[in-house]
Amino acid sequence: MSSSETQPVTDPAKQEAFAAEVVDVLNKGALALLTSVGHQTGLFDTLAELPPSTSDEIAKAAGLDERYVREWLGGMVVGGFVEYEPEGRTYRLPPEHAASLIRAAGPDNLAGMMPYIALMGEVEQQVVRSFREGGGVPYSAYPRFQALQAEETARVYDHALVDIIIPLVPGVIDRLRSGIDVLDVGTGQGHAPIVLARAFPASRFHGIDQSETGVAAGRAQAAELGLENVEFHLGDSTDVTGKYDLITAFDVIHDLAKPARTLAVIAKSLREGGTFLMADIAASSKLEENIGHPFGPTLFGFSVFYCMTTSLSTGGAGLGTVWGQETAERMLAEAGFRSVDVRSIAGDPLNVYYIASTS
Repeated sequence: MSSSETQPVTDPAKQEAFAAEVVDVLNKGALALLTSVGHQTGLFDTLAELPPSTSDEIAKAAGLDERYVREWLGGMVVGGFVEYEPEGRTYRLPPEHAASLIRAAGPDNLAGMMPYIALMGEVEQQVVRSFREGGGVPYSAYPRFQALQAEETARVYDHALVDIIIPLVPGVIDRLRSGIDVLDVGTGQGHAPIVLARAFPASRFHGIDQSETGVAAGRAQAAELGLENVEFHLGDSTDVTGKYDLITAFDVIHDLAKPARTLAVIAKSLREGGTFLMADIAASSKLEENIGHPFGPTLFGFSVFYCMTTSLSTGGAGLGTVWGQETAERMLAEAGFRSVDVRSIAGDPLNVYYIASTS
C-alpha cells in the first residue's frame, strides 16, 4: 500500500460519526476563541446585567465597537451561548449560562480559561518546529502567561486559599496566626503570598520566581497594599535558601526543568515539623486512566503547548502529563518526604493537593 492510500472503510457509520466529532472540534475551537474575546472585553459581564438588548445597546453598554460586537453575538447565538429574538433583534445571556461565564462566578468562571487557547495559537509554529527539531519553546515566548495565570489562580485563591486550601495542613492556621515563615516556590506575580500576608499579619511570607516581571508585579502589589510581611525574590526554584515552617508550590513543579532537584531542596528547607503543600495536575501518570477525564484533552494540550515544551527548551525533564499522581508521590518520596496525604477541593477540578512532611 502506498503512503497516499488509506485502508478501506469497513464501518461507514463509524466513519460518519467520527467525521461529525471532528466538525464539532472545529466549531468548538472557534467558540473557544470567541469565548476568550467575550471574557477579555467584558461582554459576558455586560450581557449578564442587561435585559434583552440590541447589538447597539450592548456595544454602548460595554464601550465597544458595534460591528464587532454584532458579529461576536452571532457566533454566540449559533454556538448556543446567547439567546436571540429575531423580531426585536435582541440578545440575552441566560443566567444559567452566565453562571459559567462571568467574573462574578469566581472559580466557576470557565470563560477565564479560554485565553489560554489563544495563547497556544501564538506559539503554534514554534511548537511545530520543536516536533521536527526537538528542544522546546522558551518561557520568554509567553509574555501573557503570567498575567493569565495570575487571573486564573486568583479566582481560586481569593475564594478558597485562606479558608479551604491552607487548612488542608493540620494545625497550620493557628501557627500562621502566631507567626511562622512561609515560602511560595514559583510564585509568579505573587498573588498567593499576598492573600496570605493580608490574612495572617503575624507571619512572614516569601515568594521566589525566575521571572523579573512576575517578581516586580508582586513587589508592586505588596507596596500598594502596604504589606510589610511579604517579600519577593528573583531566583530559580533550586536556589531556595533559609528555613521555613510552610512551603507551598501551586501548579508549578511539573513545569520545572529540574523538578526532582527542586523537591529535594524544598525538603531540606523545611524546619522540624514543617510542611510542604503542593498543588498539581489532577490526573494519572497512566495514559489509560486519563481516558474519559473531563479535562483530559485540555491537560495534554496545555502540556504540549506550554508545560512540557518550556521545560524541554532549557534541556529540562519535560515531565508534562507524565507528572500524574503516581509520579508525584514517587518523586516526593525520593526527595525525602516520608508522609504524603493527597486531597482535592471543590471549585478546583484541575488540581489535587499534596500535604507532605519529612517526619
